[in-house]
Amino acid sequence: METNFGNKYLKLILLHIILGVICFLLPVLTKLYSLIVFGGGLWYVIKNKNRNLEVLQVAAYITGIEVFFRMTNGMHITEYAKYSIMIFMVVGMFYDGIKKSSVIYFFFILLLLPGIFVGVNNLRFDTNVRKAIAFNISGPVCLGVSAIYCMARDISFQQLKQVLIAMTLPIATTTTYIFLFTPSVKDVVTNTQSNFEASGGYGPNQVSTILGLGMFLFFVQLLLNSKDKLTTAVNTILLVIVSYRAIVTFSRGGVMTGLAMIGFLSISTFFILNAQAKMRLIFYGIIGLILSAAIWEYSSQETGGMIDKRYANKNASGVEKESQLSGRETLMSTEIQMFMENPFLGVGVGKNKEYREELTGIEAASHNEITRMVAEHGMFGIFAFIILVTTPLFRFLANTRNIFIISFVVFWALTINHAAMRLAAPAFVYALSLLNVKFTQENETVVHRE
Repeated sequence: METNFGNKYLKLILLHIILGVICFLLPVLTKLYSLIVFGGGLWYVIKNKNRNLEVLQVAAYITGIEVFFRMTNGMHITEYAKYSIMIFMVVGMFYDGIKKSSVIYFFFILLLLPGIFVGVNNLRFDTNVRKAIAFNISGPVCLGVSAIYCMARDISFQQLKQVLIAMTLPIATTTTYIFLFTPSVKDVVTNTQSNFEASGGYGPNQVSTILGLGMFLFFVQLLLNSKDKLTTAVNTILLVIVSYRAIVTFSRGGVMTGLAMIGFLSISTFFILNAQAKMRLIFYGIIGLILSAAIWEYSSQETGGMIDKRYANKNASGVEKESQLSGRETLMSTEIQMFMENPFLGVGVGKNKEYREELTGIEAASHNEITRMVAEHGMFGIFAFIILVTTPLFRFLANTRNIFIISFVVFWALTINHAAMRLAAPAFVYALSLLNVKFTQENETVVHRE
């Protein structure tokens, strides 16, 4: 049984690496790929009547593939991933209904509505109102809809692992494409700024975010699903490669988030293991530290030491930068000022970019979802954020054996602090923390190898 699983998983990984190569050679195919993912996913769910929570598998796959479609211009609409995930969550509700406790996230979505109305009235005439509002509100709404479906929904530990595998596979495609786009990092690194060339030609912040998530996901495969030597070797190699490419994007947020997720998962797992399994996990932890040092040393050599300066917050000349957050402090401070001036309703969804330009002359979108919500939604944004923080805490207290909850919430919390909700990933991963994970065997989470 385990051997069959390993063979199937390795074949799927190989298929997704091949897809990365094909789409690099024939980029036009990515638009077809995105249609197949949505249409094929819908057929898959309907065919199985969502008996095994197929909507979560498809939504997880879309979460993992979003950055690839963005960097290859494979999406037919800008917010393809968020809208697709919302559609699948609604389909899931059609088959399975919702829990009474999900009413809290209906309330969360209602709290977002006043800010939308204010934004419609406040945005300038020359602004594309639909795009401005959709850009800022699609992430929170995607989170709300996903949370409504996932809230207190029973899922077996095995089903949850299948969901995580579905999210893992397309990251192999993304990493393959990035390697083909820039085979030699050494040739494109000239300073300590976030590097588009080393990020597949797309935004380093978003690429770092998804590769950081990939670090965690391949660690999960290594920890829980590598039952034979070949699968263990493949997952180790992929974890190393994904970690390296995440580091050399020169965007620190995704890497630090991935490491934090791995750390919390390791701690959560450690406390539920027996003594023998704990020693085994400690051994793997030591191996992991050695690998991490090797990856960093290689990254340092390939970037001519620039990556060391980047993480030390220095410029190419070795001079420490004034800003610790790449200038994000300015964006956050202006958003706090917007809230102070408009504490009740906020400035309105989509207005923060225009308001900031009027205040400072800086034309830039928010990178921090917390200050954005407060600025654009006022007190309603504060209440909405309180719901987001406290609800997973209560879920954890109700399901303490779910080793993933803390890591999922950490991903959401850290990602929205450096990349807002540009991607669907923080919304969907947050929703996964609300699931009620069922264990059919006492030793299901025990780390073991043959």
